[in-house]
Amino acid sequence: MAQYGFYFDNTRCTGCRTCTMACKDYKDLDQKHAFRNVCDYEGGELTVGDDGTVVSGVYMYHVSSACNHCDNPACVAACPAGAVVKDEETGLVYINPEVCGGAGTCVEACPYGVPVFFEETQKASKCDGCRDRVAAGLKPVCVGSCPLRALEFDEIETLRSAHPDAVDSIAPLPAGDATGPNLLILASPAAADASDGAVTNTKQLAGEEAWA
Repeated sequence: MAQYGFYFDNTRCTGCRTCTMACKDYKDLDQKHAFRNVCDYEGGELTVGDDGTVVSGVYMYHVSSACNHCDNPACVAACPAGAVVKDEETGLVYINPEVCGGAGTCVEACPYGVPVFFEETQKASKCDGCRDRVAAGLKPVCVGSCPLRALEFDEIETLRSAHPDAVDSIAPLPAGDATGPNLLILASPAAADASDGAVTNTKQLAGEEAWA
């Protein structure tokens, strides 16, 4: 079985949200729901010296994230109906809408907050790595849409060989040791040193404000 995954270059991302909007368009999602999110992470402080000079320790960076198609996906293990499936050929994780009973346990189980529950249908759905496009030899729509080429998609071992310095987590993402995410990240200097920051676009991520 091949295992596909994503590479995210945190040094390139400007937070433009093109990946999010391209996914929304391709998957026909409304304002409230998104399968790929971009969070703004900010922290640090200004220090004023005795002589009045100001030294900035403020930082901000952006994190584009979707399903990581984990080796040990918590969503698969949590689904009582067996609706969440890890594809045997690609390793991509998807939800079968015909089987989903709307329990919502996948939403609760995923440490990345990836599965989305749709009130209208009483079913969950999520990023499936654009399985239809991959089967046709194409990349996920988010990858092709990024104007800064901050996203890549390939077999995970190919990505690891191409990006040996990449890590599997930066703030605010959880540590990857629990689920084995097939995600590689080139951390920016700010992300490598981040320790006291916070996500500042929580309303947008919750669907309470429009993506722009």
